This record gives sequence, C-alpha cells and structure tokens, in this order.
Amino acid sequence: MKGASLPPPTTLDELTEWIKRTGTVEVECLIPDMNGIVRGKVVPAPKVVAAITGDTLRMPISVFTIGVTGAYPEDNVRFTGAGDRDGTVAPDLSTIRVAPGYKNPTAYIVCDVLQPDGTPVSMAPRQVLKTVLSLYHKRGWRPIVAPELEFYLTAPNPDPDLPFQTPIGRNGRAETTSEPYGLEAINEHEDLVEELYDFAETALLGIDTLIHEAGAAQLEFNFHHGNPLDLADRVFVAKRIIRQVAQRHGIYATFMAKPMELQPGSAMHIHQSIVDMETGKSIFSNEDAGASDHFLHFLGGLQHYLPQVIPLVAPNVNSFRRMRPQFDAPINLEWGNDNRTCGLRIPRSDAQNRRIENRLAGADANPYLAIAASLLCGWLGMEEKRLPRQEVTESAYQLKRTLPRTLHEALDRFAQVKPFEAIIGADFMGAFVQTKEMELDAYQAVISSWERENLALKV
Repeated sequence: MKGASLPPPTTLDELTEWIKRTGTVEVECLIPDMNGIVRGKVVPAPKVVAAITGDTLRMPISVFTIGVTGAYPEDNVRFTGAGDRDGTVAPDLSTIRVAPGYKNPTAYIVCDVLQPDGTPVSMAPRQVLKTVLSLYHKRGWRPIVAPELEFYLTAPNPDPDLPFQTPIGRNGRAETTSEPYGLEAINEHEDLVEELYDFAETALLGIDTLIHEAGAAQLEFNFHHGNPLDLADRVFVAKRIIRQVAQRHGIYATFMAKPMELQPGSAMHIHQSIVDMETGKSIFSNEDAGASDHFLHFLGGLQHYLPQVIPLVAPNVNSFRRMRPQFDAPINLEWGNDNRTCGLRIPRSDAQNRRIENRLAGADANPYLAIAASLLCGWLGMEEKRLPRQEVTESAYQLKRTLPRTLHEALDRFAQVKPFEAIIGADFMGAFVQTKEMELDAYQAVISSWERENLALKV
C-alpha cells in the first residue's frame, strides 16, 4: 500500500510531508484507555498539524476511567473539583502508520494525553509504561520484550447469551479437535490469514511468526523483540486490525482470556530481557555465560510482586477462568528452564539471549499495563535483591496454587502494594481500582445461565 514503507516523521514539517506523500485524507488519533480499548478522534489530514500546534486537539482526562461497559466510576475525576477537565492530545509522531483496509486513504497515530500545564496524565496506561522504562534508562539499561498474542476466531455471535461457536472453514466444517501447530488447520482460514499478513505489513506491526494454538480456531501471532513501548503500541493496534480483518471475512476474532468452556484460554506471554545500553550485553548473564545476580533478583521480584499485581495482567472476571492446569495456564509463579507448566519459563537460549517468559498475562490484558507490571516487578526484585525459590524441574501443576482465584481477591491484594504506588502513583492506582471495582459490581448484578440451570429448581 502506498506509503507503508515510508519512515515515520520526527517533526511537524515531516508529518506534513508524510501525509502528502501517502495521500492520507484523515488521521485516526488512537488513545489506549485503562482496558486497552481504543478511544480517540478522527481528524481531517489537512487539519492535523494545525490542531497540534494550536492546542485544539483535546480529550477529557476522564477517558482513562471508562470501564468495559462504557460507564464511569461514581467517585472518579469527572465529579471532583477538577470538573472533568480536558487534556491535550499529544500524538507520538513515531507511531504514525498507514491504516490498512480503508476506502479512503487513512492513517493512525498513537497519542498521549497531557494535563493543561503540559505534564503527562499519570494515570494513562501508556504513561505508566513510560514511567517504568525511565527507571531502567536512568541506570543505563534497556529492557527488551517480545509478546506472543493468542486469539480465537469464532462464528458471529450477535446474541451474547449464547456460547461462541467455531467458524466454518474452507472444507465446510468447523474445527472440533485440538490442532496444536497444525498447518492444515491454519489453512482452513487461508484467505483471512493472508489478509492479516498483508494488513500487518502495511501497518508495520513486525509480526515474526503465526502458529495454530491448541484451541479450535485459536491462532497466535509472535512479534519481533524490541522496545517495550513500541511493542505495546503494536499489540494495541494489532488487536484492532485482527478484529477488523475477521469481520471482513464474516467472523469474529476475540481476545477474551477464556471465551469457550471446553477450550484452552488465550494468553499474551511476555518474553523479557535487559541489556546494558553502552555495551549492548545482557545483564542477565555473567562473563562466564552463567545466570547473573540481576537475573536471579529479577526472577525473585516477579515471584514476590506479580501475585500482588495480577489485575494488571489478568484484568477481568473472565481472566481467572483461564488459570487452570488442564488448559496449560499457570496456577502459581514457580520458575523452570524450558518448563511450560511454570508461570515463569526460561526458554533455551545462549547467554546473550537469556530471557524470562511471563506466562501469566492473558490476551485480554492491556499491553501497556501488562508489560509495565512485569518490568516493574523485576525492577523491584533487583533493587531489593530478592532471590527466587528453587527451580522446578517437574510439573508445577503438582504444587500448590498461589494465584488468586477471582478478580475480587486480586483487587484486594493490588490495593495494598505500596512499592508500586510509590513509583506509578496513587492517581493511577486509585483510578484503576475504581474502574475495576465498578466492572466487578456490574458483573455481580448479572444472573448466569449456570445459576438458573443448577439452582432455580433445586435449592
């Protein structure tokens, strides 16, 4: 597609030229909210630069407290003395891309939101990740991450009271059996997959590989490793593009953590490592190629803090349905070398590429918050010199479950994590908990089909 290979602009003059050369007629300004849902505005391309320089591109700061239901918590910033002030929308020029699949030439750009005084809105998820990354940069370190994003293709589901069904493939049948890594299973939706690749290339998503996961019509995109903020932006946009492509082919794509009762859940595994910015060498390995103290302390931090901040990687009531051993999801945060039963897996690699795979995060997680949480847990572990428990060499599913079973329990733990609050701020912690408690209250008001089936005529 025209302009897909153009380098992103770094100045407003270059932005004007980029828009001209790509023939863009409108620009979507994308803002990730607390749940990673796309909010924002569409601006005619000729007015974008004027809107930025004239400070007329604005968004209510309360956009970061909108829940998945579209409601706001009663005690949020909309009702305080601030009066739901506008923030300034600040596009990140490095993120502008050609938006694939539109009739009129369109681009998208990921944006931050600033306070009226020009400072960042601290409760914005993208800013939370920036805050965590600044800790590493001050030490001369650069985190590297590589997400693996799983999702399901399903038949259209206009009635949410009905369970999801697997879509019909090109052979006229729906998948009914597990097909891990099955190439023929991928080919059942070949036209959709080819268009996904085309759209991903146009949007410069940096897709490494595509595989068929264990579930029926469950796929996984692996991203090239790189800068955490850039990867979070890519995952944020990729979810939207995948859903759009699926709809173009008459089906749905869902990133729910557990969309089907008898199928595995969908994860967003996060591979992470740290390199020295000056030497480029991994701080996870010693000169003798052995695991460094930094590596062990990072692991120790994940084991200690991640169970306390699980809502950042498992943010919904549905998230906790995924964490069951029979469906290859962690129930604790043990660690092991190339051991997929552990919540923290150390993939086989050489010393420079030694990394930790966080297998706890769900596909439904906000990528900015999930990556920030994982890196901050590791950072605190290194600062506090925490040591991990002994490596697990057998199945971690034989050990005790140490993760919370519900969002309610997880939020109770999260609200008490003072080291997190000291770094990412009380504004974010308060807004996040308020938003999630509002969603939890809405869920608790719903009477499920299970209750009607098993309680109505028996108890």
